Amino acid sequence: MESLGIIAGKGQFPILIANEARKKGLKTIAIGFNGITSPLLESHVDKLCWVDLASFSKLIKKLKEEGIKKTVLAGHVHHVNILKEIKFDLRTFRLLKQLVNKKADSILKAVADEIEQEGIQVLDSTTFLTFLLPPAGVLTKRKPTKKEMKDIEFGFEIAKGIAGFDIGQTVVVKDKTVVAVEAMEGTDETIKRGGQIGGKGVVVIKVSKPKQDMRFDVPVIGYHTLQSLKKANAAVMAIESGKTLFFDQEAVIAEAKVEKICLVSL
Repeated sequence: MESLGIIAGKGQFPILIANEARKKGLKTIAIGFNGITSPLLESHVDKLCWVDLASFSKLIKKLKEEGIKKTVLAGHVHHVNILKEIKFDLRTFRLLKQLVNKKADSILKAVADEIEQEGIQVLDSTTFLTFLLPPAGVLTKRKPTKKEMKDIEFGFEIAKGIAGFDIGQTVVVKDKTVVAVEAMEGTDETIKRGGQIGGKGVVVIKVSKPKQDMRFDVPVIGYHTLQSLKKANAAVMAIESGKTLFFDQEAVIAEAKVEKICLVSL
């Protein structure tokens, strides 16, 4: 049986990958990070191995011991972890030291490339979940108003700009004014901050990077995103079609309808 390695971060992403891979007859071997990866993953994979985030050498060793030839990066690891007082192993230290900067894209690309240099292919993170990539169109019953559509168009261009600089993927706008921009805090915190500053009716736009490497850091929204939209009293959230994974779609769309929140895929 062919094995798939799953390098698992936080959240349900690794679980969804594991479930779909097993449906296709693959043996699933997950590498989890202590204190980050959900222990619930263990019941969805054939084997779960644990390593420390700061030990890249052990991660590679585990993949090789299990005979992994293909792997996928799935789940969130807070970028802010690299700013903490972590004692990195020598290989991790050298990997970080050679980077021009420590942007998320730079780090993740270096990690993916290093894994591939070991003869292990890093698959696109959407490989088993293409059915969760919404096509273009309005996803909820309510459509954006003309005013909201203008905010979406205004914010989309700006979101693409900050994504291109690898600052973040999300902006919150209102009346063609930027209210909040995502950085290390993540999408949910950006949305809530945008609501606190802009008040009721803000518009949220989340996009992929202009040269998105589909092996990592693909935009994701789901149930937690909707809860943040509710707390922010947001009117609309726009995502990018074909490049944004939409988890918990049925539940999110149903609740968005009740809350009169418009979800649109561009």
